[in-house]
Amino acid sequence: MLQSRQIIFASNGQPVLKDTDISVAEIVREVHEDGPDALQKGEVIAFKFKRDQLLSLLVYCAEQRCVEAELVCNGCSLHSHYAGIRSVDDWIKQYKRVIINKSGLIIDSIGDGTKYVASLDWLHNNWMGEDYWFWARRVLRKLRYGARQVDNLIRKDIDGNETPAIIVVEPQIPENVGMVARAMGNFGLDDLRVVKPRYKWPSEKARAVASGAASIIDNAKLYSNLSSSTSELNWVVATTARQRDLRKTIMTPQEAAYNLSVRVSRKEKCGILFGRERSGLETDEVARADAIVVIPVNSLFASLNLAQSVLLIGYEWIKAHGTGTLGRITTHERPVETGMNFGSSRPATKSELSGLVEHLESELNKNGFFNPPHRRRVVLRNIWTMLSRMNATDQEIRTMRGIVATLARNERSIETKQG
Repeated sequence: MLQSRQIIFASNGQPVLKDTDISVAEIVREVHEDGPDALQKGEVIAFKFKRDQLLSLLVYCAEQRCVEAELVCNGCSLHSHYAGIRSVDDWIKQYKRVIINKSGLIIDSIGDGTKYVASLDWLHNNWMGEDYWFWARRVLRKLRYGARQVDNLIRKDIDGNETPAIIVVEPQIPENVGMVARAMGNFGLDDLRVVKPRYKWPSEKARAVASGAASIIDNAKLYSNLSSSTSELNWVVATTARQRDLRKTIMTPQEAAYNLSVRVSRKEKCGILFGRERSGLETDEVARADAIVVIPVNSLFASLNLAQSVLLIGYEWIKAHGTGTLGRITTHERPVETGMNFGSSRPATKSELSGLVEHLESELNKNGFFNPPHRRRVVLRNIWTMLSRMNATDQEIRTMRGIVATLARNERSIETKQG
C-alpha cells in the first residue's frame, strides 16, 4: 500500500490529495456516501484514483495522523477540538457576525468575517463539525471485509411475507434510532421508517450504535410526516404508556404480535408506531392507528426507552411468528432446544445406571458402609433416587465408575503397604 505521506500534502492549512486541491475530508465524505457497492469498485468515480491510494488516504484519516502532522481538515470535529472550540459560544466567537438564514436572526460577535448558516437546528447539530476520522474507519471496514447487507442479517419468511414496519416519529437522539435498528435486527425486523427526525439523516451516530445492524439504518426510509409513512399500510398499531380517551382496541404486546402475525400471513402490510423520546405519540397520531399497544410495566414507573419498547414488541413478534432460534446459528453452532443439552453425549441407559449402583454397592460393602446391615435396602434406594435425579449421560456414568474404581484401588494399595 502507498504510504500516506506520498499522497497527502498541505494546502491552505489542510490536508489534500497530491496534485489536486481536493481535501481529505471531501474524499472521505464522498466514499462514505457512495455506499458499499461503489466502494468495491477499482476506482472511486468522483476522484479517479486507485484502491491502494484510497486505502492509504483512509488510514491517514482513520488513525488521525493529521493531528501528528498538525494538518487537520476544516469542518472536522478534530479541527474544532484542537482549535479550543468547546461550545456553540466558542464557535460563534470565531466570526464577527453569524446570520441564520431561516429565521433572519443576526448574531454579532468578536471574530472576523460573516458566517451564514441554514438554521438554529443546523447550528445546534453541526457546530462541532463532522467526525471524518470515524467515517474513514467505517469505510475501511467495508473495503476490507465487505458490507453486511440486510439480506445477510434478516431471514425472510418461507412464504416471502414482509415484516411489520417499525415507524419512529420525530426521534430526537440519533443513538436511540441506532439502538432501535439493533433491536430490530435481533428479532427479524428490517423495515425502519423515520418520520421527521430532529437531526440530519442519515446519521452516522445512529449507524455506529446499530453495530452489526447498520444496514437497517442504511435501508431506512425517511418521511416528512406520519401520513406518508403509513399510506400503503393496511393495519397500524400505536404504542403508548399513557391512557387515551379513544374508543380503540387496547392490546398487550403478545396480543398485538399475534394479530400482526395473522395479518402478515394474509399478505397485509402492517406497521407499529413509536413516538418521541420525551413525550411519545400525540393523541391525534394515536387516533390514526387501528389499535393501541400498552406494555405491562410497574405502575409507578412506566417510562421506557424507545429501543426498549421496540425490543419488547420485537420479542413478542418473533415468538408469535415462530421464526426465532435459541441463540445464533453458524457453521459451527447448531440449533438448540429448551431442556437438558446433552451435546454429543446421550442419556445413560438404566442398565448403565444399574452398573454404577452395583459398583458402588460392592465397594461400600467391602468398606463396611452398610452398618447396621438392615439399613442396606434404604441406603440403596436413596442412592438410586439421587443418581436417577441427576439425569446423567453415558459419559458421566463412565466417569463416576472411574472415580469409584480409582478410590477403591488407592484404598487397597494403602492397606497392602500398611500390612
